[in-house]
Amino acid sequence: MTILPDGRHATAAATDPVAAGVDEVQYRIGDGPCLQAMRGGAVVTIDDTATGGRWPEFAAKAAAAGVRSCLAVPVQAVSLPDDQAVPAATAESTIGVLSLYAREQAAFGDEQARRAERFAESTSGALAIAGRLASYAGLNQQLRESLASRPVIDQALGIIIARENCTQSAAFAILRTASQNSNTKLRDLAARIVTAATGEPLQPPPFALPGDPSAASTFG
Repeated sequence: MTILPDGRHATAAATDPVAAGVDEVQYRIGDGPCLQAMRGGAVVTIDDTATGGRWPEFAAKAAAAGVRSCLAVPVQAVSLPDDQAVPAATAESTIGVLSLYAREQAAFGDEQARRAERFAESTSGALAIAGRLASYAGLNQQLRESLASRPVIDQALGIIIARENCTQSAAFAILRTASQNSNTKLRDLAARIVTAATGEPLQPPPFALPGDPSAASTFG
């Protein structure tokens, strides 16, 4: 099963290392039945990789791995309103691709394609929910990083204000410009300023966020 988190293709699950490897070949060369199904939202089949066909580079590598036929079925997202506990029935966009590989030629006929499409439909709700949870996890991580960065940035601003006898906004402009010119993250540069001023390694904040690995040491 291929998904597209953060704009990059990734294999969410694979039943065999060979299948995962064939997926990775497509991600690396940027083309193949799986990626075409993701882009076009339609079922894609290859009856025999030994003939080359539309994707000769992928086909050659798949055939070398023992894969002779492929079936790629797009998984369509369903609407998930915030106040709804179960997926709605209306499909909106392709959120993944179910890829099937076989060692035999022409292994996927009409019946196999229909069964794969039914399975893809049954997984769409689960994938949509997983995507939403991943999005929430990403936002939570951004918030955690922001809260962890704020104290050291504030300390650095205080040091700049004292040294330059300037306002807080001017101090922030100085810090931001230095960050851009040195291609250094704002928090990392602030940490260097605080460490240089105090002569001590940067200390953790006097609090811990839920899930923060430093929570145990902070609270003993």
